[in-house]
Amino acid sequence: MGDPRRRCARARALRARRPLSRFTLGLMRCRPVVIVCAALCALPAAASAAPRTQGSAAVRASSGQSTSAGAPIPVPASNVPPAGRRLSANAVLAIAGALPKMRAVRAKYKGSYGGAYLKPPIHWQVSYFSRGGKKEIGQVIIDDLSGRVLEQWTGFQVAWSMARGYPGAFARHVNALYVWLPLCVLFVLPFIDFRRPFSLLHLDLLALLSFSISLAFFNHGRIHASVPLTYPPLLYLLARMLALSRAGPRRSSRPLRLLVPPSWLAFAVVFLLGFRIALNVVDSNVIDVGYAGVIGAQRIVQGKPLYGSYPSDNEHGDTYGPVNYEAYVPFQQLLGWSGRWDDLPAAHAAAIAFDLLAVGLLFMLGRRVRGPTLGIALAYAWVSYPFTLFALDSNANDTLVAVPVLAALLAARSAPARGALAALAGLTKFAPLALAPLLATHRLWEDPGGGRSLARGGGRAIPPWHARTRRLALFFGAFALAGAVASVPALRHDSLHTIYQRTLAYQSDRGSPFSVWGLYEGLGGLQLAVQIAAVVLALVLALIPRPRDLVALAAACAAVIIAVQLGVEHWFYLYIPWFAGLALLALLGSLSSPPPRRMDAASGPARSNRPAVAVSSG
Repeated sequence: MGDPRRRCARARALRARRPLSRFTLGLMRCRPVVIVCAALCALPAAASAAPRTQGSAAVRASSGQSTSAGAPIPVPASNVPPAGRRLSANAVLAIAGALPKMRAVRAKYKGSYGGAYLKPPIHWQVSYFSRGGKKEIGQVIIDDLSGRVLEQWTGFQVAWSMARGYPGAFARHVNALYVWLPLCVLFVLPFIDFRRPFSLLHLDLLALLSFSISLAFFNHGRIHASVPLTYPPLLYLLARMLALSRAGPRRSSRPLRLLVPPSWLAFAVVFLLGFRIALNVVDSNVIDVGYAGVIGAQRIVQGKPLYGSYPSDNEHGDTYGPVNYEAYVPFQQLLGWSGRWDDLPAAHAAAIAFDLLAVGLLFMLGRRVRGPTLGIALAYAWVSYPFTLFALDSNANDTLVAVPVLAALLAARSAPARGALAALAGLTKFAPLALAPLLATHRLWEDPGGGRSLARGGGRAIPPWHARTRRLALFFGAFALAGAVASVPALRHDSLHTIYQRTLAYQSDRGSPFSVWGLYEGLGGLQLAVQIAAVVLALVLALIPRPRDLVALAAACAAVIIAVQLGVEHWFYLYIPWFAGLALLALLGSLSSPPPRRMDAASGPARSNRPAVAVSSG
């Protein structure tokens, strides 16, 4: 139950009371840009903008009520109010004890007892514990001035403050309807084909957006509704990716039609990139995973152990692979770190850089496999997809997971490059390690001799199996070398056992209500079956011959990542960018034919009679 994100609300309230850093104050001059962009996006929802502003003040208040700065201060039972307080410890215990919700949970746990705590600045916390104090079973927040009950929590919402639905806990105002809904419209609008309203692409894009329904319930603390609603889109996308991974190079007789010219999309990409960066600077929060990256980066620079003994406000921040922390080193060195969970400019800069890398890689992938128009379309889809902005404005490290995977696809023609990038991807958050067999066998099953054995310079033939063995050796050799080099900062001070215990063992042992496996009891056997199926799927996709093009490879990689996510104990919306770029490449790239091969364009007549552009705006 010790996931690092459980502490993000408490630390966020602590940071709200600290003065802004000089870095942030300087960048706050960019606020007019954000105001203009937000105003443009808010036009469709202008009627709800005013109530939302009023709610923002309540956001800060409610966060402070339940997770104010510092640990709660225990107060012994007494009828005398502490200095500066109106209520006494016995009074707040009586208020909390009269609540039906607390009476019910205490009846369930025989021998439970309660304690009163001061919550600065003007609140009380009453916590109920099971016999022997092994488990906190209930928590009540009471206002000292009015005696009003502000919050009451039982079950997993006691330990998991992120499950309580505090507004702005992740990505702040990105969750506001006047930001989220316009982004949803912008995401689908250029790809609508009014001549084919029942196009499968429309359903695909809606499936990607349907995670928003689950997120809406999550933002209101309704976890029993939000968790099950994540699985239908995951299962649908898994089925679509599997279908696209097996399709031939000619997947559609109709090209992808854009509602607007590609030049308009290019302008929109620039505008949305500016909006995203400005919003990150002036209205985003750094959650625990971004904070952990900065901590690890400084430890690497200072030559300290990378795992173990993290600060108390991010005790399990060392649960990721070494590449995650190494990626933050340039930003920590450039912008520094105060040693506290403050504005963390290095985390902001890292998140922005990861996002820009993802956009650039998608553009280059689209340009390579279908031409520049598809590259622009993929870049636009990424910057308009609200869940990539959700990850960016949480300043999380999840976009970093997608970057080396996309880079591996871009370098798919080189077995050593694929191997090295696969290792780097796997040493971020470990889940991409499942892609190693798939990337290793890419183009392995094509006949390297075009139906004949290859000939060496001396005339002796090389059988196909020899070439395939060489490709596998190059892939895994580069994989091992890159993994070993990336692990040097960790292995200098920590043993493999320590690294395993702090990362994979911790992640596998923790409980979480953010999956059906953790939310409901008795599903352990089914979860194990899903996890085994994910492993089998990764191996089957790697061993069965498939089309050699990047669209099929992207679809297969997305399918494996989604299958892995279906079986994890802790799933969150920040994981969507892991497969979003791959899915977009597969979905949009599958609607057009690949450009002609270079060898076909060698002659003059071939160049003068090239096929029409596959991706059109008409």
